[in-house]
Amino acid sequence: MARKRRPFFRRRRPLDGEDFPVRPPRKRLPIQRMKKGIFILPSLLTLTSIFFAFYSLVEVIKDNFALAAALILVAGFFDGIDGKVARLTNTTTRFGVELDSLADVISFGVAPAILMYKWALLPYAQIGWVCAFVFVACGALRLARFNVQTGTIDPKRFNGLPIPAAAVMLSTTVLFFIRLDLDPANFQLPLIILTLVIAFLMVSSIKFHAFKDLTLVREKPFTSTVGFVLILALIAAAPFIVPFFLCAGYIISGPILTTVLMIRNHKQKKLSSAEPQTVQEPEVPAEQLQ
Repeated sequence: MARKRRPFFRRRRPLDGEDFPVRPPRKRLPIQRMKKGIFILPSLLTLTSIFFAFYSLVEVIKDNFALAAALILVAGFFDGIDGKVARLTNTTTRFGVELDSLADVISFGVAPAILMYKWALLPYAQIGWVCAFVFVACGALRLARFNVQTGTIDPKRFNGLPIPAAAVMLSTTVLFFIRLDLDPANFQLPLIILTLVIAFLMVSSIKFHAFKDLTLVREKPFTSTVGFVLILALIAAAPFIVPFFLCAGYIISGPILTTVLMIRNHKQKKLSSAEPQTVQEPEVPAEQLQ
């Protein structure tokens, strides 16, 4: 007589009121692992930005100021694409936002401040490093305010100068002086004023364009492409000079944009107050009209 086969694992029947944990389907595991793997890409780009900023600090110690300023620009490139990669791959997380803010403090706060101090502010001793510290502190405050105000202000405009733009301004200034063979010792006071003005612009309420409204590019794609090619050609022809004037133009555009917005808002308030307000007469009951 053949013996009845028993299963290797006996499945216990659930008791009354007992629930077994539901086993996740096997087909969903690879998808979850793939999503976790995609999150690494934006973080690696952010860490690459920190790497070039640290490399810039090493070159500042060696007095290679031109290379140090160029490395800050490279760090700015990686900082600009990590957020776009995160949005394109739908991998934006709170961890990535916090890591990006910490990276910005190092790449665009500490690195350009040390570069400016070692290159031009060192002869001023205590005043020099205090000015460099003010730049770092204002940059950190700017980032903290930006994280708090996200979603509550107009996304098309920045409230205060962005810290990457401030760092690029200082870096291009160093490259501009080196290209024209200008001695920073002859411009120490203007360079101190420049550092402090850029620092206070970061914590100010001046509006700067965020370049997130692409209506002009969509309406006139050919003209926008030609303009972009011309800008690239100018940068390739004079890489030490053109970026300096582009950054200076962007910083000057902030107060101009703020003034235009204030005038526009003032005119709208005048028009709204000058409009005649219709006064509704009280309704008379029909019994009194008879």
